Amino acid sequence: MKRFAAVLLALLLPLPCLAQTDAPLDGRLKRIRDTKTVRMAFRTDARPFAFMEHAQAGGYSVDLCNRVVKEIERQLGVGELKVQYVPVNVQDRFDAVAKGRADMECGSSTVTLGRMKTVDFSSFIFIDGTGLLVKASNAAAALPDLAGKKIGVIAGTSNEKALEEALKARNLTASVVTVKSGDEGLARLEAGEFDAYASDRVLLIGLAARSKDQNALALLADALSFEPYAITLPRGDWQMRLAVNSALARIYRSGAIAEVFGRWFGVLGRPGALTEATYRFGALAD
Repeated sequence: MKRFAAVLLALLLPLPCLAQTDAPLDGRLKRIRDTKTVRMAFRTDARPFAFMEHAQAGGYSVDLCNRVVKEIERQLGVGELKVQYVPVNVQDRFDAVAKGRADMECGSSTVTLGRMKTVDFSSFIFIDGTGLLVKASNAAAALPDLAGKKIGVIAGTSNEKALEEALKARNLTASVVTVKSGDEGLARLEAGEFDAYASDRVLLIGLAARSKDQNALALLADALSFEPYAITLPRGDWQMRLAVNSALARIYRSGAIAEVFGRWFGVLGRPGALTEATYRFGALAD
């Protein structure tokens, strides 16, 4: 018990502010200071977290990352930083950061230990879970009702793993068919090629809102996984991670996160309990 308390205390202790360290700038933060440019990768197909509309990047995560950039401006004291948007997709989003095409990735990326082998992550920015979208005419009310059916999911995502584990845990058999994007998944569901489409629940709500007939689709109550989102960062770059986490902490403490959440999810009401806890735990003191 004492050991657990010590670990918990260490996790809750505030991180030092970047400005209070004597270490010279290195890595991505040095490049940002020298070029006065932040390269922000963003998903073009992850509405409402990140998307492109009228040649402009938008979404909850993009909005939040733009505020992070403003906070980094304050930390560095070098004047206005230019944001260079780098469009990515679900397949190349992590490579963009790992291989240096972008300094951060802002979308709907779930933190996993496997992904930490190639990239790092900020404090959590949202909590979601894998859900299932079906046609309203489908008699399915839960995952067991999809036994023997076809379920679409984007290949290589945490949703694919969560779906396979949920089927195995319930001793169910279903045909899992992989797709390349949410748009493809929605189109094939509407065309009757799938009996259900699996993705993060908020992403499914965004997809349903763009469907041909919103009343023709239904989101099942099942939550098949825990999906903590974060800003993707370069692996091993502690200064960049500290700068971003310090920025998020100020945003969370100031209450500005309520404005960001309200803009993109206001119709859903207040943040869920886990997301609200994320904001509280991320509001570390300087």
